[in-house]
Amino acid sequence: MHHTYTSINIVLPCVLIMTFLNLTGVFPAMITPFHEDGSIDFDQLKHDAKRLESSGVDGLVPTGSTGESATLSHDEHVEVVECVANSVKSIPIIAGTGSNSTSEAIILSRRCADAGADAILLISPYYNKPEPAGMEAHFLSIANSVDIPQLIYNVPSRTGRNIEVHTTKSLASHDNIIGYKAASGDIGFISQVIEATKNEDFNILSGDDELTLPVLCLGGTGVISVAANIAPELTCDLVWSILPGGRHNFPRALSLNRKMCPVFRGLFMESNPIPIKEAMHLKYGSPPHLRLPLSRISDANRQKLLDLLGNLSELEQKI
Repeated sequence: MHHTYTSINIVLPCVLIMTFLNLTGVFPAMITPFHEDGSIDFDQLKHDAKRLESSGVDGLVPTGSTGESATLSHDEHVEVVECVANSVKSIPIIAGTGSNSTSEAIILSRRCADAGADAILLISPYYNKPEPAGMEAHFLSIANSVDIPQLIYNVPSRTGRNIEVHTTKSLASHDNIIGYKAASGDIGFISQVIEATKNEDFNILSGDDELTLPVLCLGGTGVISVAANIAPELTCDLVWSILPGGRHNFPRALSLNRKMCPVFRGLFMESNPIPIKEAMHLKYGSPPHLRLPLSRISDANRQKLLDLLGNLSELEQKI
């Protein structure tokens, strides 16, 4: 297992608790399992967290897009984060707490920090479509109000806005803003972000499994991964074959990436998290239920998932 989290207490004239969070490696974007009646299946959630920790991942990301955060109440957000935080022993929890309302994001971030989150992941404001000045003010307001490590999350396909490179560069200078989830799908744009923030103590994590390898090659430090829910060991193998401090085996990373790309693409054949939730059901027997407006995967795509899982099983046996 890769140890990525260390807490150090430093005694000054006043007591100051410094938390150093190493955002290196594989961080599964967890699903939120539901019972058939739509309530949260906390027993399954706890089981998923323990399974992923034992598989060697470097942290967990509950209550993000993959966790159907859009349909969770604030109380449910906090309960999910608390359940996951209490289920693991040695890896950090990065809780999705973003909102298109700045005041709402501050409240939710504070509550999840109190519930055990080691860091928070903040999607850029969706629907409102703020201009760069408003975008920067949004993130700075949260960073100034919640004293916890923070990652900004750029996913324009869901929000309708890119976080501009100059905005990210400015935000990276804030002590609490330590990372960035890159999910624009544009490797050239991600390269610009990495170049612009290279002089800051700032971590770029891929937000697309299919782009993890090129992001790492450009200087990224890891991935917030959907695929790691069903292939945690393989995803860790791929990432740590190329990261500094890992195995320094680029040919192995390249080979694994080529073999896993059909799975990466297949998990987005319908809107995330529809395919990964079905894949978790097919592989582990976890409940397949989603909250409306999301619906279960089509029969044709379920068969495609079965085929992909069969190929994945063969790959796992060979490694």
